[in-house]
Amino acid sequence: MMSKDVKEQPSAENPEELLNLKISKPKVWAAGIPAVTVALVDILQEPGFVRGMEGLFKMNKKDGFDCSGCAWPDPDDDRSPIAEYCENGAKALAEEATTKKLTAEFFAQNSVFDLAKLNDYEIGKKGRIAQPVYLPKGGTHYQPISWDDAFKKIADKLNSLASPNEAAFYTSGRTSNEASFTYQLFIREYGTNNMPDCSNMCHESTSLGLAEAIGIGKGTVTLNDFYDTDVIIIIGQNPGTNHPRMLSALEKAKQHGSKIIAVNPLHEAGLMGFKNPQTVKGVLGITTQLADLYLQVKINGDMALLKAIEKLLYKAELQSPGTVFDHQFIKNNTEGYVAFLNHLNEFDLNHLANEAGVPLTQIEQAADMLKDKTRIIICWAMGVTQHKNGVATVKEIVNLAMLKGAIGKPGAGLCPVRGHSNVQGNRTMMIFDKPKPKQLDKLKEVFGFEPPRQHGYDVVESIQAMHEGKLKVFFAMGGNFLSATPDTTYTADAMRKLELSVHVSTKLNRSHLVHGDEALILPTLSRSDKDMVNGEAQFISCENSMGVVQMSKGMLEPISKDLLNENQIVCRLAKATLGKRSVIDWDKYAKSYDAVRDDIAKVIPGFENYNQKVRIPAGFYLPNGPREGKFENIKFGNKIDFNIAGLPIHEPKTGEFRMTTIRSHDQFNTTIYGLNDRYRGIHNERRVIFMNEKDIAKAGFKEGEHVDIYNNFAGIERVARLFVVIPYNIPEGNTATYYPEANVLIPIDSVAEGSNTPTSKLVFISVKKHEVK
Repeated sequence: MMSKDVKEQPSAENPEELLNLKISKPKVWAAGIPAVTVALVDILQEPGFVRGMEGLFKMNKKDGFDCSGCAWPDPDDDRSPIAEYCENGAKALAEEATTKKLTAEFFAQNSVFDLAKLNDYEIGKKGRIAQPVYLPKGGTHYQPISWDDAFKKIADKLNSLASPNEAAFYTSGRTSNEASFTYQLFIREYGTNNMPDCSNMCHESTSLGLAEAIGIGKGTVTLNDFYDTDVIIIIGQNPGTNHPRMLSALEKAKQHGSKIIAVNPLHEAGLMGFKNPQTVKGVLGITTQLADLYLQVKINGDMALLKAIEKLLYKAELQSPGTVFDHQFIKNNTEGYVAFLNHLNEFDLNHLANEAGVPLTQIEQAADMLKDKTRIIICWAMGVTQHKNGVATVKEIVNLAMLKGAIGKPGAGLCPVRGHSNVQGNRTMMIFDKPKPKQLDKLKEVFGFEPPRQHGYDVVESIQAMHEGKLKVFFAMGGNFLSATPDTTYTADAMRKLELSVHVSTKLNRSHLVHGDEALILPTLSRSDKDMVNGEAQFISCENSMGVVQMSKGMLEPISKDLLNENQIVCRLAKATLGKRSVIDWDKYAKSYDAVRDDIAKVIPGFENYNQKVRIPAGFYLPNGPREGKFENIKFGNKIDFNIAGLPIHEPKTGEFRMTTIRSHDQFNTTIYGLNDRYRGIHNERRVIFMNEKDIAKAGFKEGEHVDIYNNFAGIERVARLFVVIPYNIPEGNTATYYPEANVLIPIDSVAEGSNTPTSKLVFISVKKHEVK
């Protein structure tokens, strides 16, 4: 059977395959000695003790390499002498530093069809790709290919297209600043702005919402602000699993007197308590309580909750004028205050509480915690951004901060928490399908070519263009595109219509197995790998969630001598594709990251003297006007406009539930480290659906029953088969499933208004007993 006939995401068809599932009581705290134990087991199993510990001792250190996981910042000064990483950081290292490798023999023995029958966890555990491989048209097995021949095949295909806009170039968040810059430079000199990136799927609502509101699509706080604040609000974010090093910052904030308000549909261990394994207290099993108030909203109840809090604060302000709202900040920095208050008056508090799913008494507690405080930090992640009203909710967060004057001063501000380690840096380096005219003007001034001005395709638009035959070539710089994207069956069908698919990767993933007529996998170095160019060890740089740029220098021996760093891959491909028509010295860039950084300094604001500043051990902060109370590049004369938005309209059909997709604790994005989610009490299985006990009873189900999940959006039925019903503390009418297993249910054309981000955090579903076929 040809590889094109395999399923894009295998699902168990036999209930017997789910018998290994074990359920335990969910945890009410995160980390502790179990986190250390689990991390060490992964290290021992993959790179081994010596290689693994060598890497761990250098991870996130000033003279080491940046973790390839989340983008939580490193402390400027007091970095731990023991371990500046978390459990999931250690798992990320274990994955990339593994000594297992996929050679030509492996690909000869394993067809694409056979590999595609494995689940994502099994695929990822096969090992590092050791040499470039090529799948010819009609072929069944990937086969070795030289680097020169690989670049020639890609170049010939790109140069044969009727238009550069028939190609799209994806970027994942692990790509360094240097490679991102040369990548976008090549793509634009080639002639297109088709640059979908992982931010389109996750954080675009933040980037757009903040840019329109405060003039910059980034947060306004530093890590030190957490240690000098009164209240931290965490909305739609699960730090214990997604950004575990944040727990140390929250613990330190609590020690300094801060209160924490957690807002989440599920009770998450990492929001309730923390056992710090680097302290005597944590080793002894003593828990630091984190959330002082836990508001368990309905899925997408955040907008209603924020408006209810604002309305209560306004009520308190009327009772004690000038004591609750920061009128000086409002006068000096905002527009539309009166209109916004009139807007709030249109809402009934009881209605808002009902829409939020939170008792009014608890919302009143939240307002009481905030009314006398101005040093407030608001954190959020994809629980806010991946909704139809994601941009509006981000702006509502800004509204609340404006009322309290909680922007642009120590201990206060906006803190969107990015997922991948350099996703913010990618955007800073101009990886964007909608570049600003000033950015393109600067490229023309520095390099002398005319970059394309027409906006390109984002992720959703790229998938739709593939489906319509408008895209012929798809090039991915990292990531697992198919498993990360929505509407898996639709996306898989789209990718199979390509003439050529190319993936720059460290390990095998599902996107390599659902491919175009021809396919290439180009193996690259990982963050922890030693990067040698002309006999000299090189370093790259990354930008974290709080706008700090710092160096990252790998130090482990690569598992193969046939790997290239991402920057060299870009430069050699650019040279092969553009040839003499290029005005850029690609050989210079390929030989020296310093040369790349010198030209970044000429193009990107804030990177002046880049090569000098990046060698400062803790890195340097990029300019951030709102952090300093300066609001520029916005429409109201450098003032923030209060945004007026209604509540989202939810219209489930009879018997439908809200569903949100979540990570297990044993994964990072689409990389599955294991089959356990010990914080939620799930072991040895991922195809589960968390439901409220009352909903289970009403639907006639029972714990452990096998069900199929359906979504019917715009008249198209989508189904995810054979999931296990798990009773859980989640609001009635709400459910949760893991991604990528449930991504098949997310409609390609259900997106956030403005940002075009897939609505992965709210899908309406029906649940039926499993049909045995």
